[in-house]
Amino acid sequence: MLAGRLMLDLTGTALSSDEKSLLQHPAVGGVILFARNIQDKQQVAELTGEIRALRPELLLAVDQEGGRVQRLREGFTRLPPLRQLGHLYQLDPLAASQGARLLGQLMASEVLEVDLDFSFAPVLDIDYQQSEVIGDRAFASDLPSLIALAEKYIEGMQLAGMVSVGKHYPGHGYVAADSHTSLPTDERSLETLRSSCLRPFAALAEKLQGIMPAHVIYPAVDDQPAGFSKKWLNLLRDELNFSGMIFSDDLAMAGAKVAGSYPQRARAALDAGCDQVLVCNDRAGALEVLAWMQAEQIEPCEKAAMLHSRLPVARNWLDSPEALVARQLAEQLVADDLQAARQLMVC
Repeated sequence: MLAGRLMLDLTGTALSSDEKSLLQHPAVGGVILFARNIQDKQQVAELTGEIRALRPELLLAVDQEGGRVQRLREGFTRLPPLRQLGHLYQLDPLAASQGARLLGQLMASEVLEVDLDFSFAPVLDIDYQQSEVIGDRAFASDLPSLIALAEKYIEGMQLAGMVSVGKHYPGHGYVAADSHTSLPTDERSLETLRSSCLRPFAALAEKLQGIMPAHVIYPAVDDQPAGFSKKWLNLLRDELNFSGMIFSDDLAMAGAKVAGSYPQRARAALDAGCDQVLVCNDRAGALEVLAWMQAEQIEPCEKAAMLHSRLPVARNWLDSPEALVARQLAEQLVADDLQAARQLMVC
């Protein structure tokens, strides 16, 4: 059986009887875990095992960026916000690039160890130091260091065997508003966007297996948010040569309400070119989307298999000396000790 078109969330740390039935709905295509679903490493592995026993083809995801966006904590390395790598890059580009690869590999290895398929990472937004929601989740404020670090981070993820999902296309960092609570608008011209926010996606599109568009309107291109815009998603496919899977951002967010009801939001995203849609923290909304998908006989998601398959990887990396260095680097960057982090990379 192929995965369906809806990724949804769970209520607790184990599957309820209702959720066991829900996950067998053919329109369900994936599950994303949040902090409420996570106690420790063993519990997460048991939960993913439960899900795999029901539907092995489902995509299992998490947000494990580091800093304030890290769902897996107990028994996992505390990861720094990506911006710390940007600070290190200003001090020593080579050390930061090596560190980005190590942290990408560490994050991915720990996520895969509990049988999750991927983290929605990395963030490819530029930090303009005015966004409420992006901020230190971004590698940097300047394009050369951002692209260099993101490329190495992706390389590390793929060395671990994990696919990469870049976000938030074509760039969420310029707007101050948070699309979780409002609908931001970026008034800049397409020419300006091409020379700034679009460049990380253009540079890395062929290295990514997934991309998540932003719930942001760019009126110079379309009057719909990027995730509901054929113009933006066609540009991603045709101009940036992206062949991977496109995930909508959460349709429960305020930035998605412009499209109407939950089924209307799902239709708008799929019609625009999204391959799978997310509905989180609103079970009633997810059920509305499932009923609509069933009534409309929405075809399953063939591209999901590409993200479900693990990339070739060296075994037992987490027990290696290199993994120990990666953990030490994470600790130093969390502590904001850039000199120690640099010295560790030099050694």
